[in-house]
Amino acid sequence: MIKSIPERQWDKAMKCWHIPYKENYLEYLSNKFDNKIIFSQINIKFENTNKKIITIPEEYLETLRLKRYSVSTIKSYTSHFSKFLQYYSYINPEKIKQEQIRKYLLFMVNNKKISASYQNQVINSIKFYYEKVLGRTTRKYYLQRPKKERKLPDVLSEENITKILKSISNLKHKSIIYLIYSAGLRLSEIVNLKTTDIDSNRKQIMIREAKGKKDRITLLSETVLVILRKYYKLYKPKEWLFEGQSGKQYSKRSVQKIFKNALRKSGINKNASVHTLRHSFATHLLEHGTDLRYIQELLGHKNSKTTEIYTHVTKTAMNKIVSPIDNLGII
Repeated sequence: MIKSIPERQWDKAMKCWHIPYKENYLEYLSNKFDNKIIFSQINIKFENTNKKIITIPEEYLETLRLKRYSVSTIKSYTSHFSKFLQYYSYINPEKIKQEQIRKYLLFMVNNKKISASYQNQVINSIKFYYEKVLGRTTRKYYLQRPKKERKLPDVLSEENITKILKSISNLKHKSIIYLIYSAGLRLSEIVNLKTTDIDSNRKQIMIREAKGKKDRITLLSETVLVILRKYYKLYKPKEWLFEGQSGKQYSKRSVQKIFKNALRKSGINKNASVHTLRHSFATHLLEHGTDLRYIQELLGHKNSKTTEIYTHVTKTAMNKIVSPIDNLGII
């Protein structure tokens, strides 16, 4: 309902919606939300709307496209860089100094409470302008990067995966979730699959221009192939393997919604996402004895260290370790 408001914007850092001010905003919102809104729960904050309108240099966008950055990366870079330009709207971007860049980062960390990964994205978007667009290869400026948080991936047990898969009755939804888990796909990869990417004879799936613009081949399981054949016969997709109602690509948001519904129906109270299926795929392969090098290829990891993180979450290796207290014979 909020998205039906023109010019509304979601602020990732503040985790709230910004909407344009209207003189009769209470009446406007009441009508917009069919009188279901509780105004006492709204934090009304008036902000100066007379800010100078900032436009990103055309060279910035052109360079991003020439370097063939993905649509999501372009969107991320332009969003971060436009906020940086807005912060220094009174200065020519080419004249912004190193110390001013660091001051902006400090503002984002202290005031906006951004995460370490978000900070890295901001730094990359700024560096791209000065190094790739302006070509300042000889200029050295130091941007302090945060230490990368080392988090172990969330993994679902095989029992929980079974519950989730069995909770889905819709054939299209079942095909999507089964395929993600069985092949270790990313969210972007499942929606970008085309009918021609499925090789039923060789039992393979071609993932084209995945993360890092790399193609790779992954598994097509016998179980999923049976489901996909039923799906194909019923839905008859043309270009994209999974199409929306308009015949275009299935949306990422729809896939996320399918998984969340399946998680709720299966009664699993765990903070899991679609990407958790990919983590679970890798972990379960490792637990069943698949060589780490093959898992790296299936996942499309450039560095083996990225894949090695799954060795920390496998229960097979952990179960072989005996706590020293168990050797004391106390009980």
